[in-house]
Amino acid sequence: MDATQDDHDPVQRAQRLVRLFYPQADDFGGLQAVPSASMPEPYRGLLDHRSHMTVAMEGFHGAPVSLRVVASKAGPAGAAGCRGWYGREILLLRPDGCVVQYGIVRIDLDQVDDASAAAIRAAEIPLGRILIQANLLRDVHDVQLLEIEPGPRLQQLFAGAAVSTGRQGHTFGRVAEISLGGQPAVELLEIAAPGLLPKALR
Repeated sequence: MDATQDDHDPVQRAQRLVRLFYPQADDFGGLQAVPSASMPEPYRGLLDHRSHMTVAMEGFHGAPVSLRVVASKAGPAGAAGCRGWYGREILLLRPDGCVVQYGIVRIDLDQVDDASAAAIRAAEIPLGRILIQANLLRDVHDVQLLEIEPGPRLQQLFAGAAVSTGRQGHTFGRVAEISLGGQPAVELLEIAAPGLLPKALR
């Protein structure tokens, strides 16, 4: 498969991000593309949209979510003050400490202002909230959906999530990109915690 095809394959897009932190992408878990019509609720409503997952998760859980950075790395800064890229592996948590989402994000820091870049590096506020508060012209696009069978590490990170009501740890996610001011800026892999229930059943 050539690079052009890879750019449109959700599994390849996800694996490029996974390899930032897991050189052997297969150790991370099984990833499979899934059409929107085959994704069960509440995952479809949480993932199949062009909004920030921070907003979606806070709406679903009825509470603000906080950020926990599991790991991070940065690419070399360029010439003339270019900041380069910054990647991180994260969890979003409810106020009770329950894990609601796992994610990997790769950000071109040259596409954000100095204050936003500093807030991103500070790793205290979810990315979506930073971009919204900065009032940047945002476009979440190229959203593609995934079915995930977590490997041991992902299962460990989801240990603080609700108990799955289906297969052990089986869950769903998405890949997406965010353009800022019309320029590509952010690549995202976002995986909802296993065991989510529709509001009517909670």
